[in-house]
Amino acid sequence: MKVLILGGTREGRDLATRLTDGGHHVVTSLAGRVSAPARIAGTVRVGGFGGVAGLEAYLATEGVQAVVDATHPFAERISANAAAACHSSGTPLLRIERPSWRDHPLADRWLWVADHDEAARAAAGYERVLLTVGRQALEHYRELTGVVARMVELPEHPLPNTWEVRLDRGPFDIDSERRLLETTRVTALVTKDSGGRLTEPKLRAAAELDVAVIVIGRSPTPEGVPAVATAEEAITWLREQR
Repeated sequence: MKVLILGGTREGRDLATRLTDGGHHVVTSLAGRVSAPARIAGTVRVGGFGGVAGLEAYLATEGVQAVVDATHPFAERISANAAAACHSSGTPLLRIERPSWRDHPLADRWLWVADHDEAARAAAGYERVLLTVGRQALEHYRELTGVVARMVELPEHPLPNTWEVRLDRGPFDIDSERRLLETTRVTALVTKDSGGRLTEPKLRAAAELDVAVIVIGRSPTPEGVPAVATAEEAITWLREQR
């Protein structure tokens, strides 16, 4: 099959490897927000499609037989565009989505908020805040002073000189997360509901150290799009499309 993976997550990379090893033609599309992404098997394209119409045209021109949306849970625009383009073109679409942390054993101890602005207002009540929200969202937090911001790459615009910046790429284990929280002396952690186990250790470390946690909730999967949690489940679905 020729499969288009809308990538950006570990699950998308895992699926590309499995499909390529199985002899399928795989194209992974990345938004291009990170200049040095992790290695991905198969063909990689970078950049947008030009909205729903552009993606629909790409599917037809390239003869794509199935699309797997393996973007981050907060990449809402491309997920919505994929749902619309695949529906109008009749192309099978599957979403790989990490399970939300709503059912996490510690979830009732966290403050759940609707968006970054609400998270910033809540974080203002803490002396030292660790931000793990991605560089694109940092503009919402510029009024905060005691900030440790962890990201893969620096944003385009300079960050406040009162912030401590940590450039690092996960996944991180609980020991390294515990050390980070202890050495930076943070009193609150702000994160998104990325879900799954890869980025979960920081939540357990925060609980051990009595660090407050503020979690930004995610939007639901576009209506009518089937979803699975793993690359293995995605392969099973793709076999059914042949």
